[in-house]
Amino acid sequence: MTARATLIDGPFSPEALYRDFLARLGEEAGAVVTFTGLVRGGDVTGLLLEHHPLRTAVSLEAIAAAGAARFEVSGIEVVHRCGLIGPGEPIVWVAAAAPHRRAAFEAADYLMDRLKTEAVFWKREEATGGGRWIEPTEADRHAATRWE
Repeated sequence: MTARATLIDGPFSPEALYRDFLARLGEEAGAVVTFTGLVRGGDVTGLLLEHHPLRTAVSLEAIAAAGAARFEVSGIEVVHRCGLIGPGEPIVWVAAAAPHRRAAFEAADYLMDRLKTEAVFWKREEATGGGRWIEPTEADRHAATRWE
């Protein structure tokens, strides 16, 4: 079982990540769940994700490792972008492989809840009317309590 986390300062291809993830899986995987988070459009002109070079990477690795330890998975991968990201572009990509679908779904859900609330980023949403720093919402925090 592997757990990988990568911080990327530039665009990535979810399709290429998926192909690479599948190529690394062993025969024990019977299910793969992936999630891709995108920057919303509308009046949002971009999302700036500032990070600390060491602390952010360590937080991503810890979340991926915790997911691997918590669920019966055969592989986990987290790829998170930093920097300025435009509307429609991928922000985060998560994959979980497991012998059975339930563990793969739950692991991906768990990873996203923890990434939303615990990954070390400073997020600024840029919009046509100005920008604002954003924090996890109460709904994000409540969702994360499911895993305590």
